[in-house]
Amino acid sequence: MIPTSLADFAIAAPEVTLLGVACVVLLLDLFIGESRRGWTFLATLLGLALTAFVTLYCAPADRTVALGGLYVADAVATVIKFAAIATMAVVLLYSRDYLSARGLLQGEYLVLALFVLLGVMVMASASSLLSMYMGIEIMALSAYGLVAFDRENPIAAESAMKYFVLGAIASGTLLYGISILYGVTGSFDLNAVQAGLEREVFFGGRHIGLLFGLAFIIVGVAFKFGAVPFHMWVPDVYHGAPTSVTLMLGSVPKLASFALAWRVLAEGLGPLSHEWHDMLVVLSVLSMVIGNIVAISQTNLKRMLAYSTISHVGFILLGILTANAEGYTAALYYTLTYVIMAAASFGMILLLSRQGFEADRIEDFKGLAQRSPWFAWMMLMVMMSTAGVPPFVGFFAKLYVIQAVLNAGMVWLALVAVLASVVGAYYYLRIVKVMFFDAPAERAPALGGSPAFRMVLSANSLAVLGLGVVNGPLIALCQQVIPH
Repeated sequence: MIPTSLADFAIAAPEVTLLGVACVVLLLDLFIGESRRGWTFLATLLGLALTAFVTLYCAPADRTVALGGLYVADAVATVIKFAAIATMAVVLLYSRDYLSARGLLQGEYLVLALFVLLGVMVMASASSLLSMYMGIEIMALSAYGLVAFDRENPIAAESAMKYFVLGAIASGTLLYGISILYGVTGSFDLNAVQAGLEREVFFGGRHIGLLFGLAFIIVGVAFKFGAVPFHMWVPDVYHGAPTSVTLMLGSVPKLASFALAWRVLAEGLGPLSHEWHDMLVVLSVLSMVIGNIVAISQTNLKRMLAYSTISHVGFILLGILTANAEGYTAALYYTLTYVIMAAASFGMILLLSRQGFEADRIEDFKGLAQRSPWFAWMMLMVMMSTAGVPPFVGFFAKLYVIQAVLNAGMVWLALVAVLASVVGAYYYLRIVKVMFFDAPAERAPALGGSPAFRMVLSANSLAVLGLGVVNGPLIALCQQVIPH
């Protein structure tokens, strides 16, 4: 039995608070009628605000391990958790009108969204392979349910089934790698695993079981990232899921993916960095090249953004594979900035969507500059940032990753990243061309969205410019939280 105390649960207060919020939302939804479902939504947003406050208030000054070594509270976990909570709040705010119009704004949807967030937070603070796997499954099982939430949409059900089957295989693969690693090191604790591996490296040992288990763990990590060649679920799920769910999957879980790579690879398997470095090089190059090339041929905007996500995953892995503090800092910075850009991209699709009209094709953005010049410029800024054009934040995210790779002596990888970015700029510019130079479609519906939605989306879009012009504070925060 794992020894626990009230102090342990106090350290884990953010997760305990969020779990309590999910229970309150579920019970509240039982007693509130269909016509007053907005109160449940409001309670969810207030619960997220409370969780964010507890996360910052209870953040320890120094790294603290609790719950018998299953849980760690440190600066990296605090940043990831707060970013995930803020992103989830924005996602739900963007999604409200979309869900209401389709009869999907239900308590079950909100509870599943909260459990996705809970899984992310558990992964951010996992100091054991067991707690990491538990966080992965909490997040994944909730995501499967959200993808299939629209029962009237057969495409969503098909996507959920593909996601579930492939996700189960990936989870089994990861669990198999964990079991092998446990057999070799005799522990699930990441600190103990690292110490055991350092002894192996110090004495010149290279147990074949370590490499075998490492390979399976890398497969699991690559699937959660959506890296090539374990990316086949990404375009199908992004396309088939309701756009509000696609928005969620395209943003919040990316923070969990970084947490998984940071805790397992950088902290637990750091002594094996020479081995997993080569594996990540292959995954990174394939993701950047194939993601950008395949995205060019897409006519569906959600599928195009899915392949764009795959290419961005390649950049995040590029920072991680350097296996040094500079690379990890660049990868965290890239992850945070990508989440901001992804939220704005899918938010624009929700803004144009109506009941029976998803606005998920590139041609649906024709003539947007004539219909709404303000949001056409907002979308232009988001696309330019995602493409890596200065002075937007996406440019600096790519720049810091490429600098980390160059400083690590991998010039050819930096060249591949630059060329991949040039290729990727084409399909982002195609959207800009459609918005500003094509005539709008006949009877194109007016833009929707509540005033709050439009205000937050505008702020989200302007952030990609503001964080680019004033990029120092965010990168300084990332440098501060990553141990050097």
